[in-house]
Amino acid sequence: MTMRKPSRRLSLRRLLSLPSFSNPGHFLGSLPQMLKNKPTFRWLHELMKRIDHAGIACLRLGNVHVILVTCPEISREFLKNQDAVFASRPVSMSTDVTTKGFLTTALVPLGDQWKKMKKVLVKELLSSTRHKWLTDKRVEEADHLVRYVYNQCKASVDGTIVDIRLAAQQYCGNVPRKLIFNTRFFGKGKEDGGPGVEEEEYVAALFTILSHLYSFCISDYIPWLRGIDIDGHEKVMDKVLGIGKYQDPIIDERIQQWRHGIKKNAEDLLDILVSLKDNDGKPLLMADEIKAQITEFMIATVDNPSNVVEWALAEMLNQPEILKKATEEIDKVVGRGRLVEEADFARLNYVKACAREAFRLHPIAPFNVPHVSVADTKVANYFIPKGSHLLLSRVALGRNPKVWDDPLTFKPERHLKEDGSPVALIEPELRFISFSTGMRGCKGVQLGTSMTVMLFARLLQGFSWSIPPGEEAIDLTEAENSLFLAKPLVAVAKPRLLSEVYPGN
Repeated sequence: MTMRKPSRRLSLRRLLSLPSFSNPGHFLGSLPQMLKNKPTFRWLHELMKRIDHAGIACLRLGNVHVILVTCPEISREFLKNQDAVFASRPVSMSTDVTTKGFLTTALVPLGDQWKKMKKVLVKELLSSTRHKWLTDKRVEEADHLVRYVYNQCKASVDGTIVDIRLAAQQYCGNVPRKLIFNTRFFGKGKEDGGPGVEEEEYVAALFTILSHLYSFCISDYIPWLRGIDIDGHEKVMDKVLGIGKYQDPIIDERIQQWRHGIKKNAEDLLDILVSLKDNDGKPLLMADEIKAQITEFMIATVDNPSNVVEWALAEMLNQPEILKKATEEIDKVVGRGRLVEEADFARLNYVKACAREAFRLHPIAPFNVPHVSVADTKVANYFIPKGSHLLLSRVALGRNPKVWDDPLTFKPERHLKEDGSPVALIEPELRFISFSTGMRGCKGVQLGTSMTVMLFARLLQGFSWSIPPGEEAIDLTEAENSLFLAKPLVAVAKPRLLSEVYPGN
C-alpha cells in the first residue's frame, strides 16, 4: 500500500513538538523567556539537554524558527548533504553595522555581493600563493611574540609570571595587522614589545564585536524594535566600531596613494584590495567595502587561535606529562638551535593533537555562525521551513558522550592516527567545529592553522611553563557570559633555549 506523504502542516507540527520549551501558539514564541534568561546561550544549552536523545530541536523566536542541533550526523545532513540550501546568513543588527550594510563575505546573506567578495577573499587574500607571499610577515610576528615573552622573563632566574591571554590575543591582532597594513602597532607600542594603548583598545573592541555578533538581540527577531535598543546591543556596537579611527585613515590614505600613482607596487593585503580593477579598469572595491572587509578579516583571525592556545596551555599545566610530551616532540623535530618554522608543522602531530583537543573541548563560541535555509526542505525526517536559522552547538558536538569517550577530559591522544599520518586542525565530520565546512565554512583555514600552530609551538619551545607559586592547579572554570577561562591564564615562564636563539639577542 502506498503511504501518503505527510503534509507540511503535520511535518512542521512534528518538528515544533520536539522541544518541550517551545510555545508555537504564542506570537512571540520563546522571546519572553529569552529576555529573562541571560546569557542566552547557557539557557539554550540547558534546554537542549532535555532533547539530547533527538539531537535536533526547534525554538521559535518571534516569527523565526531557530533549529538547534547537537548531533554530528544531523549536522552533516545540513552542511554536507544540503549545503546549498543552508548557504545564507541571517540579517541582524550586529552584522549590518559591522559589515557596513552587508558589504563583506562571511557575515552577509547569499547574493551577488557575497559572490563578489568571496571571489576577492579566496583568490586575492587567502590563496596558497598569497599565503606564501606573506610568509616573512608571519615569521616576523612569530619572532616578535618570542622576543616579547623573553623580554619579560630573561632577567629572572626563577622565571616571571606572564599573562598568556594578553600575549596570545595581541599576537593574533599583530599578525593580521601586519599582513593588511604592514605594521605591528597603530601607535608606538611598549619598550618590551608589548601592545600600546591603541592596540589594547583595538583588540578589546574586536572581541566585543565578536561577543555581540548574532547574540540574540531582540530586534533581530522583531525588526521594528531596532532603534529602541531594549537590550543595549546597539549602543555597544556603535561604541566599539569606533575602532575605525585607527584603521580607516590608513585605508583612505592608501587609496589616494594608488589613485595618484604615488604607490605602484603591492606590499600588503591592503595594497591588493585597493589596486584590484574591474573589467573596465576601474577600482573593483569601494572604500566602504575595503574598510568593512578588513574589519571582518580582523575579527575572523583574532579569536580562535588565541582562545585555543590559552585553554590548551591551561589544561597542560594541570597535566604536566602532556606538556612534557609536546615539548619533547618539538625538541625532537626542531631541536633547540633554532625556532619552530612553518615547514615543521607537518611533523608536530602531538602539538596539533593538543590544539585539536582544545578546539573540541573549549570552543571559542557556543554556536557556529548561523546558517539560513533558502528553501523549504526536510532534514532527519523533519520539515525545515524556508528562512529557518540553523545553529550547530559547538559545545554539545565537541562534548557529545555518544561520540567522545570521557568527553570532559583533555586527552590529545584521541586525535593521533594509528598510521602516524599528519594531524589536521579541521574536522570535516563535524564531531566538533574548528573552521566549520561547506560553502560558508571558513576560507582562512590555512592562515588560521598556521597562526594557531605557530603561536602554540613557539610558546612551548621557547619557554618552560609552570603554575604560579601558591597555586595548586590552574582554575579551569568558564566565564559566565562566554566560553573563555573565567580568569585570564597567567603562568611562570623561564627561557629554555640558549640566549642567542631568541630574536634580537
